[in-house]
Amino acid sequence: MDDGMTNPSSGEKAMRDSVLVRRKIRESLMFLLLRLAAVVNIAALVLVCGYLVWNGLPALSWEFFSEPPREAMTEGGIWPCVVGTALLALGGICVSFPLGVASAVYLHEYAGRSPFARYARLGVDNLSGVPSIVFGLFGMSFFVITCGFGISLLSGVLTLAALTLPMIIGTAEEALRQVPATYREASLALGATQSQTILRVVLPAALPGMLTGVILGVARAAGETAAVMLTAVVFFSTKGVDSLFSPVMALPNHIYVLATSGTEIVKTRPLQFGTALMLLLLTLGMNLLAVIARDHLQKRRVE
Repeated sequence: MDDGMTNPSSGEKAMRDSVLVRRKIRESLMFLLLRLAAVVNIAALVLVCGYLVWNGLPALSWEFFSEPPREAMTEGGIWPCVVGTALLALGGICVSFPLGVASAVYLHEYAGRSPFARYARLGVDNLSGVPSIVFGLFGMSFFVITCGFGISLLSGVLTLAALTLPMIIGTAEEALRQVPATYREASLALGATQSQTILRVVLPAALPGMLTGVILGVARAAGETAAVMLTAVVFFSTKGVDSLFSPVMALPNHIYVLATSGTEIVKTRPLQFGTALMLLLLTLGMNLLAVIARDHLQKRRVE
């Protein structure tokens, strides 16, 4: 009788061991695939950045950074393009960030799960996947023509604001979801109104997470070509930015012009790589500032 009771238990143990072995094998395979995917992504990033640095570094100099293009853009530098790109990207974020945060606060704190909120979130998600050329056409037809702003910095800023707004709304609402409900309950229990709770408790707690959307938005806005090509930038400009209604030059469009429409495409090849490297460094610098601000706010929140 002991043998009859022992054999089934040993069989069950062997079966459990077999299942555990198969699970460990599958887990090991999945981790291997994830590591391979990470290695491929990192290798691609290093390859692209290394290729840009190798080909663009010889073109970098103080003259290249501080002077405007000359001699049909075959000589000189990219200073107007740097200024135009920075103004377009930062201006677009300055417009879209408060609007995106306000929209996220309304959707999460007030609208909740209402039908309007569901349709609004669906619209935001759909807009996140719209190609940038569509936003460029919208900006050209509405801001440039209908509003009469013309090809100008203002038209480009507003177009980039519309482009990055869905991203800002999505990240801001996700940051609001991460704020513990106990924060709101404690504030309301102390007699604060809902608006005071949102302004003084929820938003400061969610702000570091919201800055993630700023980082993503700056990176996308700085690298956009189609959206600003139809609304803000010109082929060549000898003067700087006089006002919001002045056209500007931008690094992405400058790369496109040098590579496709320049008079000496082969001759300007080093300038093309130098401009691309400068765009990468400019985007990295603006993202670094946003990351530093986010980390500073997180440290203050912990303290």
